[in-house]
Amino acid sequence: MNVPLLDLGPQIKALRSEILQAVTDVIDSTRYILGPEVVSFEEDVAAYCQSDFGVGVSSGTDAIVMTLMSLGIGIGDLVITTPYTFFATMGAVLRVGAQPVFVDIEEESFNMDPEALDCILRQQSQHGGRVKAIIPVHLFGQCADMNRIMPLAEKYDVCVVEDAAQAIGACCPMTDADGTVHWKKAGSMGLAGCFSFFPSKNLGGIGDGGMVTTSDTELVDILRSCRNHGAQPKYYHARVGGNFRIDPVQAVVLAIKLRHLEDWHSKRRENSQTYRTLFKEAGLLHSPVELPHEQFATVPGAENHNHHIYNQFIIRVPDRDGLRTFLQNHSIGSEVYYPLCLHKQECVQEYNGQKFPVAEKAAQESLALPVYPELTKEQLSFVVETITRFYTSG
Repeated sequence: MNVPLLDLGPQIKALRSEILQAVTDVIDSTRYILGPEVVSFEEDVAAYCQSDFGVGVSSGTDAIVMTLMSLGIGIGDLVITTPYTFFATMGAVLRVGAQPVFVDIEEESFNMDPEALDCILRQQSQHGGRVKAIIPVHLFGQCADMNRIMPLAEKYDVCVVEDAAQAIGACCPMTDADGTVHWKKAGSMGLAGCFSFFPSKNLGGIGDGGMVTTSDTELVDILRSCRNHGAQPKYYHARVGGNFRIDPVQAVVLAIKLRHLEDWHSKRRENSQTYRTLFKEAGLLHSPVELPHEQFATVPGAENHNHHIYNQFIIRVPDRDGLRTFLQNHSIGSEVYYPLCLHKQECVQEYNGQKFPVAEKAAQESLALPVYPELTKEQLSFVVETITRFYTSG
């Protein structure tokens, strides 16, 4: 049996005629830069993400870069984030000339540890207060603990830019001063939220694309200017921006897919729950296989920390690399997210001596399994049976 890590074929097949017609309409319109299709898509995503505005951009990476540029963050500024995420989070900070400051992750969620964040903010406030932003990463499709992160940002007067590249539609509960709990979408809690529409995402395009969401009327004007070389109006440049525009071909494809997104999320959560059930039945739920998100429900509820959309389904295992090779030999796809923490990357050797033990352990033990919506129960069972054989055969 073949179980790829991701198969986009069934999704495209189901939407093929609608997508081809929408793309043909764009081609026939001869409007290939921004335009009404982009505006409509921006409005749809903003509404879906509980934000007032959306600004379509060329990629999730550019979403972060452009947001930092629009906030005036640059040389001499510090930006706090996590060392356990895709390179683009740190790369965006470095590209604007700022300095990343890392805090370790939570053992249970792989997301930013609010206690570690509090410690860093306290230290930095005693040494000049150069921290200009916090970038919590909503890793693998679940929100960081924003109920604890946002009060810290307010306390130290630091803006929050959510890296929601993997988490469109994920939710977490935010508690008001009177104790009322409101479920908030990823990208709606900080000053801005940054999304990626890379093809492998739950909402993926047919190429690169991204979005910045915000409810700040001043910031959205700057973002729109910044994505178009800082022009406002055309040919008049009060600031330096870049070419960060999303194109209407991506916008119309993504608009079609957006209408199916909640159903795809639901199927991913069903697949994740099936994995848990099968692992439990196999006697592998906690030893040797650990599921770091196992305590989080797959259906939102006020008593739970998170509403997970499972951009990835992650297990923690001993001999991770051996298991991955075994799965590959049995035609099962998997991936390591991420094998080397950001502070250990060659391009930032000045950070290589820093220690973030929880993140480093996750980098050694984590493995992503197939979780896309079209997987069958037989395929899921085959994955768990194969993992069971690896850990029980001799």
